[in-house]
Amino acid sequence: MKILNSLKVSNISLQLILSSALVVLSQTAQAIGPMPAPLAQHETLSIGFVKVGHLSPMLNIEEDLKKMNIEVKRTEFVRYADARTALLSNSVDVSAVGPGDLAIAAAQGSKNLIGLSGVGSSAKDLVVKKGVVINDFKDIAGKKIGIAPGSAVWFQFAMTLIEKGVPYSSFTPVNIQGGGTAFLQAMKRGDIDAMVLWEPFESQAVSEGMAYFATNTDYSKSKSAGAELGMLAASRDAYTNKKEAIKRFLWVYMNAEEQMIKNNDLFADAYAKYTGLPLSTTKDSAKIIKLGGVLNKEQVQSLAEAAFKQGIVQKDVAQEAGALYDDSLVKEIKR
Repeated sequence: MKILNSLKVSNISLQLILSSALVVLSQTAQAIGPMPAPLAQHETLSIGFVKVGHLSPMLNIEEDLKKMNIEVKRTEFVRYADARTALLSNSVDVSAVGPGDLAIAAAQGSKNLIGLSGVGSSAKDLVVKKGVVINDFKDIAGKKIGIAPGSAVWFQFAMTLIEKGVPYSSFTPVNIQGGGTAFLQAMKRGDIDAMVLWEPFESQAVSEGMAYFATNTDYSKSKSAGAELGMLAASRDAYTNKKEAIKRFLWVYMNAEEQMIKNNDLFADAYAKYTGLPLSTTKDSAKIIKLGGVLNKEQVQSLAEAAFKQGIVQKDVAQEAGALYDDSLVKEIKR
């Protein structure tokens, strides 16, 4: 995957920043409307899921969807990339993927991925092995840092370095495949000095005493990548033929999300049950994550533009990627 070290990402216009802020504020102010009526005919939704904290509202979706005459078939994925592939091939109807996956799909010439909503945000500090000193971004020089190439958090990190003028070549990237557990194992073995990771594995590394958060290395504030942790998406086929079922899925998800936003203990408990982690870990992690999407069409386009300039995708598909993001169902659900 090509990284252009000399790349200077153009500044996001004031209009984009204000537009994004207004969208976030309006979404925060809106509440979920009443439960939709059951479907007249039975429907089945194939739903992909990834066991990460910001997707904890997925925990008990079957119960409410059953009330709406919808049966759920779950498929678990370890990575967003696998979920994206499943959606593009119509193997699942709905799933969480990465916020940058619309750009990847568009660059492949596919229109079979429809972004529906973001899911949450959080501060993203480097997780550093105890005994290794990283106080700010300049301290990554010469360090071995575990990354998941192409992941949402990796993209945030890479774009933050570019915006801060820190050469990507200043550290040694260690590519780690699989889920967060592989990162923890790599740190325990001494293979890496720090890692660009996601919850709950960040907090797990810290709670187990092997690492600490380098609090001056927040890479969630990249203007081009944004702070979004994930995105609910559907295949175009499902969006076309099962739209009312997908709308009800979104209502169930966002209703659970709304309750967890109001009650952090409820969030931490659902988080523990969803991921299988101890409550002592999820309580800490739940304090870091802010449920509720911050993604919008402008940010999708910005992500696509940055991905092109960085060499992740081979052509500028900003407009095409933006056209694949449709939050109209979310706007119908929220009042």
